[in-house]
Amino acid sequence: MIGERPVEIAAFFLGLANIILLVRRSIWNYPFGIVMVSLYGWIFYGEKLYSDVLLQIFFFVVQIYGWAHWMGRRDEAGRVIVTALGGRAALAYALAALAGVAALGGFMATYTDASFPFWDASVAVLSVIAQILLARRRLENWLVWVGVDALAIGLYWTKGLYPTAALYTLFLVIAAIGYVNWRRAFARGEAIEE
Repeated sequence: MIGERPVEIAAFFLGLANIILLVRRSIWNYPFGIVMVSLYGWIFYGEKLYSDVLLQIFFFVVQIYGWAHWMGRRDEAGRVIVTALGGRAALAYALAALAGVAALGGFMATYTDASFPFWDASVAVLSVIAQILLARRRLENWLVWVGVDALAIGLYWTKGLYPTAALYTLFLVIAAIGYVNWRRAFARGEAIEE
């Protein structure tokens, strides 16, 4: 289960630190996230999970955006201030997810030798949406991450990426905890609805 690839093991521990800091609404999650996504880009390229490679490039860029966005939106304790989506915005994100999975999965199935193109595209597209919601401090990001993690566990296990599948199992549990923690902050008025 631990694996024999030092790069994957390092990415595992960086990812764990990243998500624990995210749950705590700490801005210090971003340095860990930047290094983690860089390593996973290399790993996924080697496994021909091209949608995930593109996803890591996106994550790298959005990590920098999120870091900048969170800098000025913290409470007195330094924790990020949580916001919530409205109904129309949630519907728009859901429709974008469906269209994105169809487009990326179709492209990968037609023009590459990608493994599990639609499964991989689902992980990638939903991850993009979750990461955008996270960077924008939206409570609902955690619900999308739960779905991503559930899909990713099966995909990475199937590909023999056992440490990564284990990491996403932890991510699934931590995402549920993150939702509960951020929801409590929202209920206590430590957040605003936009």
